[in-house]
Amino acid sequence: MTGGALDGEVRLETSRLLLRPWRVEEAVVQRELWTERDPRVPPHRRIDADGHPTVAELEDSIRTSKVWSTELLAVERKASRDVIGYCGLVGSGRGAVGEPELAFELLRRVWRQGYATEAASAVVEWARSSGYERLWATVWDWNTASRRVLAKVGFTETDRKEVDAVHGTTLFATRRL
Repeated sequence: MTGGALDGEVRLETSRLLLRPWRVEEAVVQRELWTERDPRVPPHRRIDADGHPTVAELEDSIRTSKVWSTELLAVERKASRDVIGYCGLVGSGRGAVGEPELAFELLRRVWRQGYATEAASAVVEWARSSGYERLWATVWDWNTASRRVLAKVGFTETDRKEVDAVHGTTLFATRRL
């Protein structure tokens, strides 16, 4: 894994992937992620009845929100140059201050190919080299694939949970670096 920040821009590279800031024209990939979300995901994280967020709204978010340039990086396959999702660290997670949350989401068509584990491993290594001591991750109890990815990159589920009778229980996991 190689990578780092140049002028505040994070770029990470693995054998198969490049993690980098999003480009406005890639909002269509973000929209596809929104359309694929499990129906158990809370409504504010899915396309609403009026079709929001639209591609234009997501384009605007890429232009204006630092989350898409420094936190949740586009995951691009180097061989095909296509963006397949995101992976990164969000500082506004539900963990302790100074302990960001690892987050990732990939398009269904690339599931079960090891990309999530590869991207998450790169982000964990970058976090370690950046001086973080611990990372958090949250995952729905029913999301066994993401729970497996977190275990593969060294996260341990804690006793902390947030129970939601409608959407399922959110599990909290941590990783010491």
